[in-house]
Amino acid sequence: MSQTSKPQHTPVMQQFLRIKAENPDVMLFYRMGDFYELFYDDAKKAADLLDITLTARGKSGGEPIPMAGIPYHAAEPYLARLVKLGESVAICEQVGDPATSKGPVERQVARIITPGTLTDEALMEESHESLLVAILDHEGHYGVALLSLAAGRFQLMEIDELQLLLGELERLQPAEILFREESALREQLAGRSGLRPQPEWNFDLESAQRELSRQFGTKDLSGFGCEEMTLGLGAAGALLQYLQHTQRAALPHLNTIQVVHQQEHVVIDAASRRNLEILSNLSGGESHTLAAVMDHTCTAMGGRMLRRWLGSPIRHRATLEQR
Repeated sequence: MSQTSKPQHTPVMQQFLRIKAENPDVMLFYRMGDFYELFYDDAKKAADLLDITLTARGKSGGEPIPMAGIPYHAAEPYLARLVKLGESVAICEQVGDPATSKGPVERQVARIITPGTLTDEALMEESHESLLVAILDHEGHYGVALLSLAAGRFQLMEIDELQLLLGELERLQPAEILFREESALREQLAGRSGLRPQPEWNFDLESAQRELSRQFGTKDLSGFGCEEMTLGLGAAGALLQYLQHTQRAALPHLNTIQVVHQQEHVVIDAASRRNLEILSNLSGGESHTLAAVMDHTCTAMGGRMLRRWLGSPIRHRATLEQR
């Protein structure tokens, strides 16, 4: 932020600017007493997106500071609206004791809420999973890692055709997609929401194998049947790094990874999937789709499961009959 170069910031604003500089690509909810405050461009964006009042907090560096505030005990509805609009939000909490602090109370980012890493039902859409996908491409081959953090479902697959990959993305409708900054996929993914380019080294195979084994509490990955899936593992490693960056906490419920074989499912390309109107109609809505007609589930979780089943028809007859 250009504000960091201005002199005479108050200690509180110096602290805010330092934390914001560490999290430049997300909105920063900065805890001050009973409110989460937003400053500068974040405040202007929040006022516009959330229809809240834009005010000013005195001056810092000789200029008025745009500010908007949200009561911390009523933050969930605002967070839900921002996430639905595709925004990511860093929650910066007070971790020091105001009574004993010399200078500003110590604050740090507790977690970063992103559209693809939601676990709180209050923030999630009732009928849609919050999915995070990572893709590693190499010479026309694609490793794909998929995560529903709320459900603890971590999956891995490898795909050998671009059109099949695009069909999978059409099926999954992920809230966020991680891919290499220099990936040839960038052009193919253009126009999709939730694109998150990542550094090349985040997809390193050796790091992925080490971090995944550590996450699962295993010596290696041989027990998961994925040790030869180098592209898929690279994607899974990048996904896990993104989780560690955003969640800032242990994730013990992520203790396994499932290999998905495409031959187990009916493969539907992106164009056919749109025309069949399985999960969304041609206008992008849900009315009169197959899912809407069949959904007589009683819970949000059940509705999400139904849509997952309809979106990926299985070939195994016994499993179909069991469902």
